[in-house]
Amino acid sequence: MATSIDKSGLVGLAQFDHYLDAFPRYLRGQRGLSENTERVYLADLQSFRQYLVNEDLGLMDMDRQILRGYLAWLATEGRNGDRGFARVSVARKLTVLRTFYRFLVQEGLFRSTPVPSGRSFKVKAPKRLPIFMGQREVVRLMDAPDESTIIGIRDKAILETLYACGIRLAEVHGLNLRDINFSSREILVRGKGSKERMVVFGEHSHDALMRYITGARPQLMSSPTQALFLNRYGGRLSRRSFEKLVRRYSVEAGTRADVHPHTLRHTFATHMLEGGADLRVIQELLGHTSPTTTQIYTHVTKQEARSAYLNHHPRADEPAPRNSPVAANLEEPIPTGKDG
Repeated sequence: MATSIDKSGLVGLAQFDHYLDAFPRYLRGQRGLSENTERVYLADLQSFRQYLVNEDLGLMDMDRQILRGYLAWLATEGRNGDRGFARVSVARKLTVLRTFYRFLVQEGLFRSTPVPSGRSFKVKAPKRLPIFMGQREVVRLMDAPDESTIIGIRDKAILETLYACGIRLAEVHGLNLRDINFSSREILVRGKGSKERMVVFGEHSHDALMRYITGARPQLMSSPTQALFLNRYGGRLSRRSFEKLVRRYSVEAGTRADVHPHTLRHTFATHMLEGGADLRVIQELLGHTSPTTTQIYTHVTKQEARSAYLNHHPRADEPAPRNSPVAANLEEPIPTGKDG
């Protein structure tokens, strides 16, 4: 299929790359997305670019049939040429593609987007329940840093902040000294889309942060800086360093090897909900735009409640009598509906 030519005279991949270069300005200026999200969008569009190359297609060729072909390619061989992406990744790439074509409409390339809407065309991705830590695991993790060292004092403050505030990796990375208000025990956080919110912290975090800021941080600082968490050379601690230290201390504490800063965010939300906090309050503290995003934690606590019951109730392992309504209902097939 021959590629189309737009009004600028750009053809095929040159046309694609032209608009791809302009896409970040749209994401930042009109969508208000963070730099990290912007990188994800651009990376996802590289998959679409590769598909266009493989099939000798251009941006103007998009229709429902080509979209189906692209999604099938992603699911079967798009990742490394020999295996496909997971459904959740395919669903995300479809969302990114929709955003890109809405941008192309705004640029005058189309009168309306040729990519079908989410209501008429969507990829169903399985909802994964977030992984979180138990309260005893958290205590062991918080106690893991060696507070007789400067780095240990810093790392203790980082762990306490992540768990106490439930903030994202990008958010803790971007914290500045002036963002902390010790008198009100609040931290100003800049979340997705540069949206600001206030999060609170308790006594343990207060003590850890105060000890770091008054004692360890001045010894790490090599030149004036507003960055809150510093590396050994006085610069802002990198995101990768946050990930590595959380993982290292989780192993040392004997919890699990796959703990990530986001695991502590999930743990914060789950423990808040278990403690009786209102879902709307948790939504505000997490910086979720939609309450449906926060509701995933209700499924987590329900699953934990069921697991605790089955493991600890003395009669949980006894099946219901064969002639009981409960047993009869369990033997009936579960209706799946039209979509299965």
